[in-house]
Amino acid sequence: QVQVVESGGGLVQAGESLRLSCTTSGLTFESYAMGWFRQAPGKEREGVTCISWADGRAYYADSVKGRFTASRDNAKNTQYLQMNRLKPDDTAMYYCAAYDSCTVDWSDGYKYWGQGTQVTVSS
Repeated sequence: QVQVVESGGGLVQAGESLRLSCTTSGLTFESYAMGWFRQAPGKEREGVTCISWADGRAYYADSVKGRFTASRDNAKNTQYLQMNRLKPDDTAMYYCAAYDSCTVDWSDGYKYWGQGTQVTVSS
């Protein structure tokens, strides 16, 4: 049984930072591209980032490029999302996801996903 568990969300002020973590079990972690998508009320779901399983390269949505940094630790079956200079527009539920590759639509092309962790950024 595959489990995907996110943690690290919270309430912060604009300009502050948060670090999300995602730990998986029941899947061959190193064989999946790992990433995050987010969903805010009244907004379309948005793919945020994806890290390739092949070369560890990270890709980012334009909205977070330069502020967010994704990483993965295959030995721990865990990925991370360091979010700096947070903005109110970053407020959303953040979901960890596993993909066959980073070429899919990150917002809905996932094979597995977690329950999400809420990030709220106040102005």
